[in-house]
Amino acid sequence: MRKKLIVGNWKMNGSLAANAELLAALKAGFDAAQADLALCAPAPYLLQLQAALQGSGIAWGAQDVSAHEGGAYTGEVSAAMLRDCGCRYVIVGHSERRQYHHESDDLVALKAQRALAAGLTPIVCVGETLPDREAGRTEFVVKRQLSAVIHAVGHCCSEIVVAYEPVWAIGTGLSASAAQAQAVHAVLRAQLRAATGQAERNRILYGGSMNAANAAELLRQPDVDGGLIGGASLKAASFLSIAAAGLAVLQTN
Repeated sequence: MRKKLIVGNWKMNGSLAANAELLAALKAGFDAAQADLALCAPAPYLLQLQAALQGSGIAWGAQDVSAHEGGAYTGEVSAAMLRDCGCRYVIVGHSERRQYHHESDDLVALKAQRALAAGLTPIVCVGETLPDREAGRTEFVVKRQLSAVIHAVGHCCSEIVVAYEPVWAIGTGLSASAAQAQAVHAVLRAQLRAATGQAERNRILYGGSMNAANAAELLRQPDVDGGLIGGASLKAASFLSIAAAGLAVLQTN
């Protein structure tokens, strides 16, 4: 079983003072044997993460990236700029970006391509809405979303991380059952395997309200390689307990 990757998505939260307190607590409590840990923060705080986390074993990244390499695109942040801030990861295609900013599958795929070209690892988010699930369209939706990225990045597909985030379980307190999550993760792994001939390098994260209470059961599933954590990543104790659950799962397999 692969070592788990636990990624915090701070969304639009944080302040210099609150971040400093959280980062200090995470560094003090982090055990690299438990899981790989990363934090994706709002762009203004990336240099703070770089200064605080360098040498700690905790990676950091951004929550979005421009589809453009550079130029007259006011307000955009390029992949090269993120790399300058020491980022290893960048989230692309989060459901909130797809919903509120109307990002298409093709745009998400282009962002993933830009990230890879700059040496970043894109965390490609896919997931269905509640009406999609109720209509039996879950597999169709997630495969369509991932297919656009696979087509765009070609042989680099083995370098991406995928995050399955059922839209109906994000920020709602609801969560897919372990069986529901595993079923979709297995579909995504099969799709990656069909595209690359192997899918063992790709880590597929679960991103729908994973927390300290349900992490162990979700992480125990064979195709769930970690979590993309929202609210629970803003509290050091909760976030570290999810990482500890990753180690417990490894030790029992």
